[in-house]
Amino acid sequence: MAIRVTQKLFQRFSQITRPLSSSNSSIPVLPLNFDEKPDSFVVKQPENEILNGSIVNFDDTQKLFSTFSTTKLIRSVFNLNMASIDPVVDMGIWVMRSKLLEVPVFRQAILGSVKHSFYEQFVAGKDLIETSQTVQKIYDAGLRGMLVYGLEHAYDNESCDQNFKTFLNTIESTKFFPPSSVSFVIVKISAICPMELLERISDLLRWEKQDPSFKLPWKQNTLPIFSDSSPLYHTLKKPDPLTSKEEQDLQLTLERLTKLCQRCLELNVPITVDAEDTKIQPAIDYLTYNSAIEYNKLGDSTPIVYGTLQAYLKDAKERLFLATKAAEKMGLPLGFKLVRGAYMSSESKLANSLGFESPIHDTIQDTHNCYNDCASYMLDKIVDGSGAVVLATHNVESGKLAATKARDLGIGKEHERLQFAQLYGMSEALSYGLKNAGFQVSKYLTFGPVEEVIPYLLRRAEENRGMLSSSSLDRQLMGMELKRRLRAGFGL
Repeated sequence: MAIRVTQKLFQRFSQITRPLSSSNSSIPVLPLNFDEKPDSFVVKQPENEILNGSIVNFDDTQKLFSTFSTTKLIRSVFNLNMASIDPVVDMGIWVMRSKLLEVPVFRQAILGSVKHSFYEQFVAGKDLIETSQTVQKIYDAGLRGMLVYGLEHAYDNESCDQNFKTFLNTIESTKFFPPSSVSFVIVKISAICPMELLERISDLLRWEKQDPSFKLPWKQNTLPIFSDSSPLYHTLKKPDPLTSKEEQDLQLTLERLTKLCQRCLELNVPITVDAEDTKIQPAIDYLTYNSAIEYNKLGDSTPIVYGTLQAYLKDAKERLFLATKAAEKMGLPLGFKLVRGAYMSSESKLANSLGFESPIHDTIQDTHNCYNDCASYMLDKIVDGSGAVVLATHNVESGKLAATKARDLGIGKEHERLQFAQLYGMSEALSYGLKNAGFQVSKYLTFGPVEEVIPYLLRRAEENRGMLSSSSLDRQLMGMELKRRLRAGFGL
């Protein structure tokens, strides 16, 4: 009987553990769109076989998942498989946005189902107490945590004040975590500044880009926000100046962000400002760079304020180059979290509705190229002391390329200016593979009550469905480890 059960389990796991491809194709590099073309933007393919696994090794699944219980492995394989099935995701999105949530009995059943599936997979806890337990677990496993309360899109000052207090409490909580277990606290500007004001500021900044004679009396020190290729179609006519009430609200936003940055400086915990959609990103960059100028003091081991760059945007490389060059002239170390992007559908729909070309790269390979080029460029900035980067990626090839270059440059675990990062519950093999290769790796730990982080979960479900359905590395490797444990358990 035991043998028949074991055989059935092997058959089930064999379906999710097909042989991994060992092929490795060279990644082409696109030419730059600006006059000065630094060599550090070019990603050079290593001449040896490093990319085939000697830097980031996935062969030893026992080592990769040594901190995972068998129950956790089974649950992760199940959740990731479910999240990779489009009809399941579509149904979940429909249910979560339907009026069924307004019916108490259905609401309780739906939220309970979400809590014990995707919520437990991708969210670190309902509050800081539960999240601290998650931080302790991943810290014991050799990883660090990036804390982010799942809040975004406030529409009035009262909501902004409440969100500010939540972010401040998150920062304060780091005093009680194990030393160095928290690598960053994440903040979304749209949670501490009314959305309408962010749109107004972005419109005014875009118009200033088109007409340099257009003066903004409220504008403070910042770095270049746009490049010549940046999309400006959001602002098709000259916007009205900010009203006195809007200027007061802007000042309140600056005060909230200043207090957060000041407390992070005092506790020596860097703060990262998340990127959002291009409609409001100019205002986010303006506020981020303004804070970076104030708090990223030359000589500190790492910057305190990090911005976020989305590599799926066609202007990403040029904006990165312009901002870093301007910061260097000021003697200012600049930090970025580099991501591919999470608003692809909404960005393309908006551009198409206005009759303009999408700001997103035309092909996924163009996005890969942009990400790898920007990562290579920022690794060189770490070496010359002018930059820091969080390479937030679930792409194995990008992780291997960056790890190889970092090793060749002598950047290792002792360098606080380099972090790799993945979302909690995703790309576990890459996270632990990079950790085992000797790099600092963080997990992006979203936390909050299930009903408050639903917008986050919905966006992850919509924007990451392609990655979840096409990237089966975690499912394959976890399945292989489950088979190994079954064999060991039955003495086979």
